[in-house]
Amino acid sequence: MTARLRVAVIGGGANGEHEVSLASAAAAAEALDPVRYEAVPFTIDRQGGWLHAGAAYTFAEASAVLAGCDVALPLIHGAPGEDGTLAALCTLVGLPFVGSGIGASAIAMDKQATKLVARSVGVRTALGTLLSSASGDGFAWERPVVVKPVTGGSSQGVTPVHDPADLRAAIKAAFAWSDRVLVEDFVVGREIDIAVFAEGEKLVVSPPLEIRSTGFFDYDAKYGQKHTDEVEFVVPAPLTANELRRLEQHALDLYQALGCRGVARLDFFLDEQGWLLNEVNTTPGFTAKSQVPLMYQAAGIPYPQLLTRLIQAALPNPGLPHSLRLSRDQAL
Repeated sequence: MTARLRVAVIGGGANGEHEVSLASAAAAAEALDPVRYEAVPFTIDRQGGWLHAGAAYTFAEASAVLAGCDVALPLIHGAPGEDGTLAALCTLVGLPFVGSGIGASAIAMDKQATKLVARSVGVRTALGTLLSSASGDGFAWERPVVVKPVTGGSSQGVTPVHDPADLRAAIKAAFAWSDRVLVEDFVVGREIDIAVFAEGEKLVVSPPLEIRSTGFFDYDAKYGQKHTDEVEFVVPAPLTANELRRLEQHALDLYQALGCRGVARLDFFLDEQGWLLNEVNTTPGFTAKSQVPLMYQAAGIPYPQLLTRLIQAALPNPGLPHSLRLSRDQAL
């Protein structure tokens, strides 16, 4: 009998997305094919300490256990973790891992840097201004805007502002999450997500998913009671053939320009002028009910099979990816 691969499933994190990450890691560990894989769960606590098998581990002890695994499935959302630090750790201990490498993770975590890359490959982004702690005090903007931390996720610290009198409080709230803040024009349009993952010599593109929310798609709308009451995911999103073609091409261009590996979720708006990038997530939410698994489920790839394909693709395998549009008929 072939020995099972030991998969280090890493969740938690010393940031505001700790609980969301725990949910992703628990769901993934539960869904792993027990015939092929042995889940080796790790939790990074809110202080940055490592827990394994119900006990606290020093960093050296945790690294030794990681080095004894065959592959890692890092599911830390936000920084530190999603910003390339976990990719660096796995690289240092010689452990193959699911997901993007150090550079792509670091760039995608930085919303300003991501937008610069997007513009370089012809993807439109919202007009905005980057603020530091020194420049934030005197900033003023009269149009409706969205204020957001440059790093971070799950919409924490993100505030839509329609009254200029509320701008200063929104900027202060964003600075609580990051040392740099973006103030961007408020975009009126449909919210559409799409995902891409590399598998050998191909890139597998998901069907698009539309987020329909009665209000702002904030943290509570994503994970709290509002998610049940006020949010609907529609997959595949109803798009024209041309809209879908353009979206898929933007997603592929960005995934490759950023140097992503594993799965990434790319979040767009569709307004009267076409597609506009919101952000790129290199470690997106990963419960069975999260956007990425739902998108691939709609293409005929169930959650456990998606995990298997991501893990197998992370194992050493030569070759450069090329694009492949995934439809129901092409799903394995």
